[in-house]
Amino acid sequence: MDLGSFASGLVTGLREGVEAALIVSIILAYLARTGNRRHFGRIWAGTIAAILASILAGIALFLTLGELPAPYEQVFEAGAMLVAAGVVTWMLFWMRRQAASVKGELQARVDRALTTGTATGLAVLAFTAVIREGLETSLFLFGLTTSAQTEAAGVLSGAVVGLGIAALLGLGFYRGARLVNLRSFFRWTGIGLIFIAAGLLASAIHELVEIGWIGVGTATVFDVSNVLPHEAIAGAPGGAALVLGEFLRALLGYTSQPEAIALTVWLTYIVVVLGLFLRPSRPLTPVPSGAGATPAG
Repeated sequence: MDLGSFASGLVTGLREGVEAALIVSIILAYLARTGNRRHFGRIWAGTIAAILASILAGIALFLTLGELPAPYEQVFEAGAMLVAAGVVTWMLFWMRRQAASVKGELQARVDRALTTGTATGLAVLAFTAVIREGLETSLFLFGLTTSAQTEAAGVLSGAVVGLGIAALLGLGFYRGARLVNLRSFFRWTGIGLIFIAAGLLASAIHELVEIGWIGVGTATVFDVSNVLPHEAIAGAPGGAALVLGEFLRALLGYTSQPEAIALTVWLTYIVVVLGLFLRPSRPLTPVPSGAGATPAG
């Protein structure tokens, strides 16, 4: 199994899984604290429904892949990678802005559902809170496997492991255990996802160059395949050098023979998005729910 593909899937599954687990644990803990444990079943029903819907959406995407003839398949793959990179970028900044108020907003929504007395209100709350994370995960994993089709098993295996770890962390969150520093966790996994998304963008540009949809900046900037090939290339070294190159390709979108346009897009995305992500954030106005802020961010 390619470790790069596994690592990219692991980071994605862990990051998205922890967000979903944190949401569910906040809702459950608040219900328990307010004497409403009897509603736990509705929360789990909504959560399970969201997970199943996300899995079905992912399966539908994977079944669609490969059904189109060239060059439409390449166009579809490039589009999927571009959308996946866009979605994960939006998600990173949404979480960065909303982290300080997520807990209060969720508890306020629980209060409204309990006040109205609607039996399905809590299930819908859990479903809508989790489905966003699930669909983002499905789409991003699809983009990753599209950019490295032969390593789909590694990406999916890493995602499963990441989601499993996230579920265990979610149990710890519910029980009040400070298993990880959430602020640091989201910061470092966010940085990892930025580099992965940059690789998806570069891979999408490469696909469009290959089918002739992009005709500028197609010249190869450099060729280091004789030192660190990204795939098995005639005359290029194998062994550790090839393994490292394949690892970097799966994780960061590395190529030993980059086109000028693809390299430019990769560097521009890293510089701009990483700079915006790491800049100090201004605190949001607290939600008037009487709840403290979640330590994510």
